[in-house]
Amino acid sequence: DAGSSVEEMEFNWDEYLEDTGATAAPHGSFKHVDTSLQNGFAPGMKLEVAVKSDQNTYWVATIITTCGQLLLLRYDGYGEDRKADFWCDILTADLHPIGWCEQNKKILKVPEGIKDKIPDQEEFLQRVLKGACSAPANLLEGLHRGKNPLDLIAPGSRLELQNIRDSLEAWIVNVVENVGGRLKLRYEGLEDLDKFDQWLFYLDPFLHQVGWAAQHGYSLQPPLAIRSLRSEADWQEILKKVKEEEEESSVPTDLFKDKPVIGVHSFSEGMKLEAVDPMAPFVISPATVLKVYNDKYFMIEIDDLRPERASSQRYVCHVGSAGIFPVQWSLKNGLHLSPPPGYPGQDFDWADYLKQCGAEAAPQSCFPLLTSDHGFKENMKLEAVNPVDPEEVCIATVTKLKDSYLWLQLEGSKKPVPECIVSVESMNIFPVGWCETNGYQLRPPRKAIVNKQKKIAVVQPEKQILSSRTVHDGLKNQELNSSDSVVINGKYCCPKIYFNHRCFSGPYLNKGRIAELPQSVGPGNCVLVLKEVLTLLINAAYKPSRVLRELQLDEEAAWHGHGETLKAKYKGKSYRATVEVVRTADRVADFCRKTCIKLECCPNLFGPQMVLDKCSENCSVLTKTKYTHYYGKRKNKRIGRPPGGHSNLEVAMKKPNKRRKRRKHFFVHKKKRSSTSVDNTPAGSPQGSGAEEEDDQDESELSHSLAQDRDKRKRKLRTFSFSDDENKPPSPKDIKMEVAEKLQLDSNPLEWSVADVVRFLKSTDCAPLARIFLDQEIDGQALLLLTLPTVQECMDLKLGPAIKLCHHIERVKLAFYQQFAN
Repeated sequence: DAGSSVEEMEFNWDEYLEDTGATAAPHGSFKHVDTSLQNGFAPGMKLEVAVKSDQNTYWVATIITTCGQLLLLRYDGYGEDRKADFWCDILTADLHPIGWCEQNKKILKVPEGIKDKIPDQEEFLQRVLKGACSAPANLLEGLHRGKNPLDLIAPGSRLELQNIRDSLEAWIVNVVENVGGRLKLRYEGLEDLDKFDQWLFYLDPFLHQVGWAAQHGYSLQPPLAIRSLRSEADWQEILKKVKEEEEESSVPTDLFKDKPVIGVHSFSEGMKLEAVDPMAPFVISPATVLKVYNDKYFMIEIDDLRPERASSQRYVCHVGSAGIFPVQWSLKNGLHLSPPPGYPGQDFDWADYLKQCGAEAAPQSCFPLLTSDHGFKENMKLEAVNPVDPEEVCIATVTKLKDSYLWLQLEGSKKPVPECIVSVESMNIFPVGWCETNGYQLRPPRKAIVNKQKKIAVVQPEKQILSSRTVHDGLKNQELNSSDSVVINGKYCCPKIYFNHRCFSGPYLNKGRIAELPQSVGPGNCVLVLKEVLTLLINAAYKPSRVLRELQLDEEAAWHGHGETLKAKYKGKSYRATVEVVRTADRVADFCRKTCIKLECCPNLFGPQMVLDKCSENCSVLTKTKYTHYYGKRKNKRIGRPPGGHSNLEVAMKKPNKRRKRRKHFFVHKKKRSSTSVDNTPAGSPQGSGAEEEDDQDESELSHSLAQDRDKRKRKLRTFSFSDDENKPPSPKDIKMEVAEKLQLDSNPLEWSVADVVRFLKSTDCAPLARIFLDQEIDGQALLLLTLPTVQECMDLKLGPAIKLCHHIERVKLAFYQQFAN
């Protein structure tokens, strides 16, 4: 059916890793990917920033940390004092490189908070700016402002590529596509002919900005493979056109500052060595240094003793090139050395071969030292380029390791490929999830392990089975989401997320287990880092399934992020739920804070900020009882259905029947309307309240009981049942409200729509807050449930405005009680 066909197409890394029992290679092992995610700003760089209290003056600030297009800054003069640190958005803040004020006749003036610490401004600036590194001017001003440097290599940009197959000459290439820094390149002059296209990572040592060849004394010549496609005059005309358009298609030179520096080699012509051909990296073969160009480049040829050989495997190398080894390296490491074609016999012996060729072996000193400190282990999974078809990125398994080399088995390639030999520093290998992050198709394994519907307990408020239609629609949305996120690289890089275990852990998380978690997770891809963080938190809970339920995506909530399936195990049962995770770095801090509030712990328990001494929330004074009372014991933290049963409103309290006593908390809950039945009653089925998973049965019984009473409730006046945290209704004498003027309501607030609530607020002195109520869809029922702690926490209001707002809410509650409740 439709559902099963969808499942065949789907590949899920988490399911795959779980079912194969494998682990993903660590993100930190892919240095080129880390470099590509940097936004060009680094901690310690200095810039000139407008002073908040006086926008006409500026002061020097230092970058403390970066998060996408956000910078955390500290004015120079505060030393190690973090209290005045502030975040700035590169796109909107008034930021400039060092020296800008002097050039533009602007005033540098010490901010008020540190005036006493800096008696002599001139002397102070000379001292702090001596040897300081200014933030790049091109990233603070002009067209490139706020952009990730990598995004500047847009399709249509031009670069120069050295031809490593037959000479060192370079030729112009056009960027056809940029996938997370992996560039699809087409030679200038070939227009739509894609036969000679190449894929290279932008940090490849043979790729340069336009003008490199002229600066370094190399000629611009099309490679031999394409030279015959055009006449010499045509190629010269193409070159002339490129030079005329150089300005508009050039790429900033800053982009190449992190390229590997090519060192000086000591190879001589005729030396023998062992090598892996980068175009077919499947075997180690004897090779010869065919030609030495200069002290940086030399050419290697894979040995072939056949007299009738049609072509040779030769390529240009430098001292840091991967896949070149000293003679006997394979023997010492227990690896097979493939004899040259035409070699007599199968047992290859280097001593005989050198004697036979009259050649010398390249000494050990010619080769770089190999390291085994890289983080890769056997059976780890990653994503790797198929060397036979570089368009394909496949799932790869590490089958063997020797020094700084990996043997990879690729899965899912269109044609079977032998094990590949790659360096740990290769720019053709990527961490798990890289393709998904950059919107590129990963080749799934042939026998894909997919998300089949398993018979497990699912963490959901109500039991439901997803139809194949729902699954299909969900996948369709996911595809739309992934296609929307066209490469904007630094935007998706999550900063380090710290676990501040000294902070208050709340009612769900076990403080001891939190203390055993790593100090931090990341940096890396937002979805992957946050998923790891949430998984660690779930496993650190008293009841993992309970925490998973708290984190579960509310079906009625607006979708703003990326759905990820998380799992929990508790008392032998498996639980699974979809959790919303943000995809972009600028939303990480807010996501962490909101997740902490969901879990009723300190908002600083985990997030991009490390809490060193005292928590800014002063959470050390809290106990579980106090904190739970403050936040309320409710699951649903959406403002439309606020937490906590706190209310100063007394209503007609019916004596609950025995069945209702099995539940501690009742809340007004607006039911989701369906086409088959519309329930206009104010009190619907309660949601889970923190009791064990077995309470689902109680809920269904309770719903049945409520359904039986529906007709009675429709005939009688509508009633609420509220309770505070001690489960006792407040008595009338507890209601002490001084109301300036008695509020007369025209309609029952229980029946108010969101628009009615907004209209009421606009008639008060809290009119500016009406927008929040509109955005959060707060109707009359939700309004009557709002309390001061809820308003402060969920609306992020200061105490003064929150008290004013609650005063008006209490007036509505009192009017409701007097006019409609009896």
